[in-house]
Parts: sequence; C-alpha cells; structure tokens
Amino acid sequence: MGLLDGLRAILGSRAETDAGRDADPDDLFGMSTAYLTMQADLGYESLDVGALCFSGVDSAAFRDAVDEVEAILEAGREETGTAFSVTSDDHGYHWVVLADDDPEDLITSMHFAADTFIEHGYGSRLLAAVFAYENRDGPAYWIYSFRRGRFYPFVPRSGRERDSSAEFTLESALDGELEIEREKEYWYPLWPSEGGTHPWE
Repeated sequence: MGLLDGLRAILGSRAETDAGRDADPDDLFGMSTAYLTMQADLGYESLDVGALCFSGVDSAAFRDAVDEVEAILEAGREETGTAFSVTSDDHGYHWVVLADDDPEDLITSMHFAADTFIEHGYGSRLLAAVFAYENRDGPAYWIYSFRRGRFYPFVPRSGRERDSSAEFTLESALDGELEIEREKEYWYPLWPSEGGTHPWE
C-alpha cells in the first residue's frame, strides 16, 4: 500500500466505514481550551498556524466551493487578521493553510472553511484539520480526522520517526478536553513532502 492509498484508507473511506460517530466541524472549537493546556501544563507553544486538508474533485462546482472558501477567508482577514493560502502537496492533496497569533480567530477561520465545503456538498472531501505546536524537542501536532470525528496527536522526529512517548503524554493530558481517537491504528502520520517541515508543505 502506497502513501496515498494509506492516507485514503485511514482518513478516507475506511475511516468513514468504521466511524463510531459523525464528524462535526464544531469539534474544532475544542482546541480553544487545548491551546491553554498545551502551553500551561505541557510546555508547548503554538506555532500560530493550522491547516485544513482536503482531496480535490475535477469539476467546476468544486472549484466554485474552493473559491468561496477563499472569498470568505479574505472577507474575514481584516476583522480577524487571519492570513491564509491554498496549496497542494506532493501527495496530491490540497490544503487551506491559516496563520493567526490569536487561537480563537484561527479556529474560527478553519471552522468557516470546513463549513463552507460542507454547505456545498463536499464534506466528504475533508480529510483532516491540523494544529501545530512546538517545544524544545521539536514540533507536535493535533490532527482532527473528519471521517472519524476524533483528534489524535502526531509528534514527528527526524528520519520519519515518531515520538510515541510524547504522543501518549499528549493523549493523556488532553483526554476529556478533546474527543480522542481510541483506535491507535487511526493515528496516521501526515509526513510533509520532501524538503518540507510541516504536513502541508
């Protein structure tokens, strides 16, 4: 199974088949308190960036949906200060990348973007929302799977290794604040493209 097949299986159709609850973009607001716990209790600083991962559809209607997402985020930029870009990675996936030093504005903007896809009938194309942090050991991410409706931690290290101990610590600390994915097989790593640093690069 290749990387693309694996991502589709874990975050896509297989996850949808096995899902124990419906995904809800409102779940993203759980990160509002998680930011505080990550900083105050665990020593992680927010990188003030998050990203929405989605798979594309070769149709004018889907392009219109993406255009509306960009228009909504552009309209809100003056009020919230949330910068954004829409990019693609080497694996064939698309990302709405958002940057804001106010976590509430960042989460709200990501929610607007996800909601817009759903309103256009493309909720099934949403794969994951990613929130980035770091401490002295390196980056760490909370990933929300839209197909599973749950969060899981991802702590990458050099050589495409994962810090499982750090991931379990994050799971334990945020259990109760976030809807945590209990099935570890769905803790799928979102590695960056070659030369990238973050999953959306």
